[in-house]
Amino acid sequence: MNRPVSIRPQRWQVAPPVPTQTRDALGHIHPTLLQILYNRGMADPASVQAFLDGRYLEKTDPFLLADMATAVARIQRAVEQEETIYVYGDFDADGVTATVLLTQALRGLGLSRQQAQPYIPDRIDEGYGLNIDALSKLKENGAGLVISVDCGIRSVAEAQHARAIDLDMIITDHHSLGQELPPALAVINPKRPDSAYPETMLAGVGIAYKLAQALYQAMPARTQFHVEELLDLVAIGTVADLAPLLRENRKLVADGLAVLNNGRRPGIKALADVAKLKMGHLTAESIAFGIGPRINAAGRLAHAYDAARLLAATNDIDARRYAGELHRLNQQRQRLTSELGEKAEAMVNPTDPILIAADSNFLPGIVGLVASRLAEKHYRPAIVIEQGEEESRGSCRSIDEFHITDALDEMAELLVRHGGHAQAAGFTIRNENLPDFIERMTSVARHKLEGLELYPSLPIDAEIEIEAVDWALFEHLAGLEPTGVANPTPIFASRNVEIIHHRLVGQESDHLQLQLASDSVAGSYKVISAIAFRQGAWASHLPQYIDIAYTVNVNEWNGRRDLQLMIQDIQPARP
Repeated sequence: MNRPVSIRPQRWQVAPPVPTQTRDALGHIHPTLLQILYNRGMADPASVQAFLDGRYLEKTDPFLLADMATAVARIQRAVEQEETIYVYGDFDADGVTATVLLTQALRGLGLSRQQAQPYIPDRIDEGYGLNIDALSKLKENGAGLVISVDCGIRSVAEAQHARAIDLDMIITDHHSLGQELPPALAVINPKRPDSAYPETMLAGVGIAYKLAQALYQAMPARTQFHVEELLDLVAIGTVADLAPLLRENRKLVADGLAVLNNGRRPGIKALADVAKLKMGHLTAESIAFGIGPRINAAGRLAHAYDAARLLAATNDIDARRYAGELHRLNQQRQRLTSELGEKAEAMVNPTDPILIAADSNFLPGIVGLVASRLAEKHYRPAIVIEQGEEESRGSCRSIDEFHITDALDEMAELLVRHGGHAQAAGFTIRNENLPDFIERMTSVARHKLEGLELYPSLPIDAEIEIEAVDWALFEHLAGLEPTGVANPTPIFASRNVEIIHHRLVGQESDHLQLQLASDSVAGSYKVISAIAFRQGAWASHLPQYIDIAYTVNVNEWNGRRDLQLMIQDIQPARP
């Protein structure tokens, strides 16, 4: 029996088993947990134990980052001479948290609010990253130094302009390098080939934190608080920007969650309240689905300063007001994403090698979300473009088989600016170049993807029996937290599972609730509840026995806690 046509097929990729030698050396680790750790790249006892203990074994000296000493010396001079410093950030959650963090760090060295100021560009009027007009304005406002966070690594012309108007610039960024580094006084990016820093995958806020660390090491007599108090911002920005939660990022997020749950920031407490999250129990998942989207909503539909003010709020009254506004913007963002997603869906052919939709009615703050929906639904790279009068701005989301930023590099001469990562990028283009861009991008995608079967892969950490899902396993899995990108909640597969009962649930009856059972070799019989979101189409197609891929969570209802399977995919059981 085939799956319902409305449910997209997925290729299960079951991880290879742990080698016998590794299993023998780590026999004290729960075998399923050990399999997961091995899948995450940990095979030697030292790295496994460090991971489980929440330690990071590599060097974390911020001065290992190229140009860090130069940057610190220039900032130290600015602090001592009481120059005006602007922190120039981006309008997403990573950029906003980085901006607030570095601004507060500078004020913690004794600079006044006037001497250390944030600057976040307007998404609509200025677009992403550094821009020449803004730098000129900051110079006119008395800036002696501008420090970028989460942007600037490809801003060669802008850095040249800063030099021409005698404005010192330090660039800190984590995005992919361009063909040449901007001619700034210092360029701090762990992806630089001459950087000795071992962690190359820090988020923008993580690099801002490393700069703050270096400053506080260099000027201990001036510090007014411990730099570790800023780790709550690092946790938010790192998780929201989908940085991999392994190595140092995992350590930073774990430590940041501890600070976050202390409730030191009134804005976070207020935001948690409107998101119906419980302070003291915030997790990486709380950030990903509750806090991060609301912070991002400000830059998408209003101005990112609204989110920055929330994070910097010092009293509950302001915090509640800002949190309420962000919550309202997030609700608006959800509605617009749905409406514009339907519009974009009608404009593309889902069988094309790349899905491109361009329209003047697309909103610049929503195009990335719409592109994500297209890419996820059809498993194709997707570009959604907001057409302006003279220039248009596009947001790109891609798949494993297609490096979108490399593709943009191939047609850089058509673009005003561009940048990003392998699976997410953005660009600005003049309208006269748009037809040529669409034609060339389609050609590149067709060439790169020709002959490939484009189905999403579902990584399976381990095949286990249903009866192996118990509270002991759940407690062992807790040692993986915080989970996220590159360290996801583990997915298991169980074969030949019997369906005891199923029913449709949800307002639109699009979810499937099941009672499942499995006979073990030992003859035991276990029944467990499961929920399959957005897979209600299976209801009339279910065979008696199925193979399932799932995660394990806890269902709490009326004071009772039960284990529950969150089904990611269903396949008819193999004969």
